[in-house]
Amino acid sequence: MIKILFVCLGNICRSPTAEGIFRHKLNQAGIKDGYLENIFLDSAGTGAYHVGKNPDPRSCDIARKYGVNLEDLRARRLTRQDFSDYDYILGMDQENINHMKDMCPPMHQHKINLFMTYAENCPGITEVPDPYTGGLDGFEQVYDIIDRGSSGLLKHLYVNDLLPNKMNFPGKT
Repeated sequence: MIKILFVCLGNICRSPTAEGIFRHKLNQAGIKDGYLENIFLDSAGTGAYHVGKNPDPRSCDIARKYGVNLEDLRARRLTRQDFSDYDYILGMDQENINHMKDMCPPMHQHKINLFMTYAENCPGITEVPDPYTGGLDGFEQVYDIIDRGSSGLLKHLYVNDLLPNKMNFPGKT
């Protein structure tokens, strides 16, 4: 089983959006995620500001506009156990990467990476900006950036034969 964890600061804007978009892309490719499947997705925050809360309503509204549902997600804080439990631990920005590396045991450091490392068609964009203190336009921009990063991550898993079922992969001939 492949386990992927998306991480931002509070786990109400960027990381739940990444979890939701990536789940949506997997579903479109005919792949389901969950404990009884071959892939498992989750998201967390390096801070405990919003534990137990739903994603930001602005994130939910933008996601819903594109057919992605975030309503069932709840914020949680990143734990030390996550570093051994997940195969990919993808931070939305360098500040969260630094925080994760500080708390991660040396043997699991290789699992931590910037989410945008996998993005295609995003020249110069290495981080997903935090839209929390801005307006709706920032949430729209973040959705677009995360969508591109998710497409690249899906392609990475496909190319490296890590997907459990590639029959419906978008673009497969």
